[in-house]
Amino acid sequence: MTSKQRAKLRGLANSLDTIMQIGKGGINENTYKAVAEALEARELIKIRVLENSLYTAKEAAAEIAENVGCDVVQVLGTRITFYKPNPKKPVIHLDD
Repeated sequence: MTSKQRAKLRGLANSLDTIMQIGKGGINENTYKAVAEALEARELIKIRVLENSLYTAKEAAAEIAENVGCDVVQVLGTRITFYKPNPKKPVIHLDD
């Protein structure tokens, strides 16, 4: 992903609400499944890592991205933005 594409995604993510939280339960298979389903439906999502979590936002971002196969757009404080294009019906076009 180029810096121009990442900048476009960051701009689109500004208006997004956080749809998921990672807390003291940590990250497990259900987390991966929920993130994958959300990315398939929306392509761009925002997650929040709570202070009582065992993970920092950067650690959580790296682990989720590796297991789900998505891109980390940005980690800002406790919020992580992920992107994964839908292969069947892409909504966000980065070629523009």
